[in-house]
Amino acid sequence: MAQIPFILLSFIFISTLSISNLALSKTLKRDVKALNEIKASLGWRVVYAWVGDDPCGDGDLPPWSGVTCSTMGDYRVVTELEVYAVSIVGPFPTAVTSLLDLTRLDLHNNKLTGPIPPQIGRLKHLRILNLRWNKLQDAIPPEIGDLKSLTHLHLSFNNFKGEIPRELANLPDLRYLYLHENRLTGRIPPELGTLQNLRHLDVGNNHLVGTIRELIRIEGCFPALRNLYLNNNYFTGGIPTQLANLSSLEILYLSHNKMAGVIPSGVAHIPKLTYLYLDHNQFSGRIPDHFYKHPFLKEMYIEGNAFRPGVKPVGFHKMLEVSDSDFLV
Repeated sequence: MAQIPFILLSFIFISTLSISNLALSKTLKRDVKALNEIKASLGWRVVYAWVGDDPCGDGDLPPWSGVTCSTMGDYRVVTELEVYAVSIVGPFPTAVTSLLDLTRLDLHNNKLTGPIPPQIGRLKHLRILNLRWNKLQDAIPPEIGDLKSLTHLHLSFNNFKGEIPRELANLPDLRYLYLHENRLTGRIPPELGTLQNLRHLDVGNNHLVGTIRELIRIEGCFPALRNLYLNNNYFTGGIPTQLANLSSLEILYLSHNKMAGVIPSGVAHIPKLTYLYLDHNQFSGRIPDHFYKHPFLKEMYIEGNAFRPGVKPVGFHKMLEVSDSDFLV
């Protein structure tokens, strides 16, 4: 009979011990209280899946659906809460902000209303905050800027209004910022350009104003930015030659604004520029030949401008859609 390697036996023992510890540990009363308050506020759609009083499981009862727990010392704490696409109706459950060990909060695709409470800033360990596809409103709380571990912020498809808080520039690990399809006004804080890890910035379909020159005025800004969506706003001015300094840029979406002027040839030297949307603005002149020779450029949309006759697009016009896979981590 073949012997089981010692390393494998050790792994099985440690894994079994970890599971046993999770089962034997008590859930922190703070988290039990908070989740039961949330359970009472969310209604029947989740109550049927949340059996018992302990969200981390109690005896023969499993953990509540969408709740992930971890052992910290002698206690179990809730580290992830994912309750999405169950038509939750009502205000944002403030009790969530008592779950101080959360790393992921996902309540997307529900019918939550009202503001995000300022207490959201208490969740210091939060890495992913996904509230897209709700009916949340009022201003985006500046306290989100206190979530120093945040890497993904999804607030799109809501009714947020007011300005984008400059405090979001205090999130050193932020990689993905989705603010599209809201009612945001004012200018994009140029301080966002200091985010060294920001890869994706989408503020499309709002009521924003300003110029690209203002947005990229900080030297060395947006060093990791790949995708910049400014479409369907009220941006004016031209495309500055300094935009070519965003050397990681792959998608530049400027459609349906009030921008004007000629297209600088330097932008064609962005190494991996793949999608360029210029349509429905007031651009004029010619498109420099370098764009048509770009090795990566697949699509360039130009209709609805004042370009000279004979200027041609690149690729075929189709909607650039974002699927749920783009939000997976």
